[in-house]
Amino acid sequence: MDKKMRIAYIGFGKSTNRYHLPYVKLRENIEVVRIVTPTLNKRPEEQAAWTARGTIFSTNIQDIIDDATIDAVVVVTPAKSHFSVAKELLLAGKNVLVDKPIATSPSELAELIDIAKRNHVLVMPFQNRRFDSDFQALKRVLSADYLGELIDLEVHMDHYRPSAEVQNGDQIDGTFYGHGVHLVDQIVSLFGRPDKVGYDLRKIGNCDSEIEDHFEVDLYYGDFKAKVQSSEMAAISYPKWLVYGKQGRYIKFDIDQQEYDLKANIMPDDPFFGKEASQNYGQVHYVNQNGDWLDRYIESPRGDYGMVYDSLYETIINGAEPLVSYEQMMTVIEILSYAFKSTVNPSIYKL
Repeated sequence: MDKKMRIAYIGFGKSTNRYHLPYVKLRENIEVVRIVTPTLNKRPEEQAAWTARGTIFSTNIQDIIDDATIDAVVVVTPAKSHFSVAKELLLAGKNVLVDKPIATSPSELAELIDIAKRNHVLVMPFQNRRFDSDFQALKRVLSADYLGELIDLEVHMDHYRPSAEVQNGDQIDGTFYGHGVHLVDQIVSLFGRPDKVGYDLRKIGNCDSEIEDHFEVDLYYGDFKAKVQSSEMAAISYPKWLVYGKQGRYIKFDIDQQEYDLKANIMPDDPFFGKEASQNYGQVHYVNQNGDWLDRYIESPRGDYGMVYDSLYETIINGAEPLVSYEQMMTVIEILSYAFKSTVNPSIYKL
């Protein structure tokens, strides 16, 4: 039997119980040893279930730091605390997986990376959206080269959440850090570091708010441009993916079925979890070598956020390269933070 990776969590809220633990529970090579939460029994049923599996709950992070048997710690706390909590754990010599965003600024991230290197441990963001089914389908389209040389790409993460409430906070609390961190990471994982970035961040729902709820950000790679966009006021969502190349076009409207299922309390142990209906597949319109224009539907692979943990296991237990490199992490945080360096909007920065 494979060696078990013993992990601990800091945070036991919605994100931990929706995007992390349901997937970990299915993996026999991972054991959840401890969970630290500021409020015990806030989720009594979930806590009882994990206690029955042998997980120890407490309110003190020192309990995790003092446990030398723990292979990795997962930080799922409010975004503002990610940097400080991760730093404390890294200084204690722990491998750390941090929910997004991992930090607010490049200087904060550089500090975390420096501590990790000095202590010979890992720090990595939880970039689960690399395992969205729609993103995996796009990768199939690109690897098959249906589109030829790329011209434009758009990816959206839209909602309709009208609210008269004034939203206050720091830049890490806004839509760009909240949603953009995933979309930018997807683009960086595919194409690397862009040459320059153009920004348009706005407050659409309530202009008295301090933080943005709408962004359009362009990442330029020579003559190719990738746009990441999100709005909290999209009455009808844009296509999730729209990609044009010199030989065709790819369009995909629906998001990963995982998201719908998790919100409906359908968990990964359900045999039909994450399975997308064929009518929701993306469509590629392309020209073949004979000059014929053809249409083809691209089946979406089943998404699996637990694959982040599979990669974490391979890195910590077997010494594999991390899923997200330090260079990719830094590129994403630089792109996020540079949006707030200028009061001129839109603005363009060379990277």
